[in-house]
Amino acid sequence: MLVALIFVVFPFCMLFAAISDMLSMTIANRVPLILLATFALVAPLTGMAWSDFGSHFLAGGLVLAVTFALFAIGGMGGGDAKLLAATAVWMGFDIHLLEYLVYSAFLGGLLTMAILAYRGSAIAIFTGRNPFLRNFADKTVGIPYGIALGLGGLLVYPETPLMVWALGQLAAK
Repeated sequence: MLVALIFVVFPFCMLFAAISDMLSMTIANRVPLILLATFALVAPLTGMAWSDFGSHFLAGGLVLAVTFALFAIGGMGGGDAKLLAATAVWMGFDIHLLEYLVYSAFLGGLLTMAILAYRGSAIAIFTGRNPFLRNFADKTVGIPYGIALGLGGLLVYPETPLMVWALGQLAAK
């Protein structure tokens, strides 16, 4: 059951956040709450040291402080800020967090360039009513950065401490 939670909850939340942001330009508060609650319940049961457990939440707190400041000055959406912080808790305060931030920034840059090119193209006029593309075509809305955050999280997740533990449990059987 514990291994199944590790395999399912984080990837599902990342995919849900990405798709939700693409369709509605929002990331529901329940996504970061589910991520935080699941990590808080699961991590101690894997034998994670309390100091490591605390450092994971320290990572989330630091990321939340930075992203909240960015949100306050209009540089980031509130859902993106909360998702980044909750994801940072799963990554921990080590190289995985840096990898996540770099992947997400790179993917976000690519996404932004692609959406801006799409918005400036003639095809946006014809496809802009499609539910999956309407926010990409609308010049009055921002960039659904949750897509980049979700993909960045999914790329780094297989190397994180909880996934490594879960894979070890499967290999031991």
